[in-house]
Amino acid sequence: MRFDVVTIFPEYFSTPLECSILGRARAAGLVDIRLHNLRDYTTDRHQVVDDYPFGGGGGMVLKPAPLFAAHEALLAEGPAHVVLLSPQGQTFDQPLARELAERPRIMLLCGHYEGFDERVRQTLVDQEISLGDFVLTGGEPAALVIIDAVTRLLPGVLGDEQAPSKDSFAEDLLEYPHYTRPAEFAGLPVPEVLLSGHHEMIRRWRRKESLRRTLQRRPDLLKKAALTREDEELLDEIAEEEEPGQ
Repeated sequence: MRFDVVTIFPEYFSTPLECSILGRARAAGLVDIRLHNLRDYTTDRHQVVDDYPFGGGGGMVLKPAPLFAAHEALLAEGPAHVVLLSPQGQTFDQPLARELAERPRIMLLCGHYEGFDERVRQTLVDQEISLGDFVLTGGEPAALVIIDAVTRLLPGVLGDEQAPSKDSFAEDLLEYPHYTRPAEFAGLPVPEVLLSGHHEMIRRWRRKESLRRTLQRRPDLLKKAALTREDEELLDEIAEEEEPGQ
């Protein structure tokens, strides 16, 4: 898979893309991440990428010409799904990460200042994506989040190929609690079932705790989760355990 990131701050990405899983995935050739400085697509001596907005108002707007030039040059190398990073876009979530992971090439346009000239949005963009209902100083943090979330879903990137299917939100449920050694720490013991070696009991406990955590923290997810008959039984057990006086 290939990412093309169009940004006025390519240096923002240098360290994160060299670290941990992303760094190893790049070194192994599992993902190709290319950074493109928007200023390289300007035609003036000072490489200006922004200008004052028509109609007045505070802030600057990214000019259309450099973005159109970058878009044309990069698509000359082959088709790409063009994503504009904007607080007005579709909220990024795990299902969307899975959709993007199926695409062979994604171009991420990182905004700044007051955003893009509207003609960029009207003409060049296939999809707009937002991380949530807040505003960042630029599109670079959002681009990193999307690259990270999508890359870890690619085959061979994680050591455990089943790991993505166990993540929080993989089934519209939050993940169950995890423990490691020692078996008791600061007076807090690991649940006995995890020490039992009984795989079916451990599986059932993990599923139940996943449901419990989702019910407590994100009950909205349960409304769209595909619950099994066992899940319904586990939810009934949780309700009984949490009744007053129990």
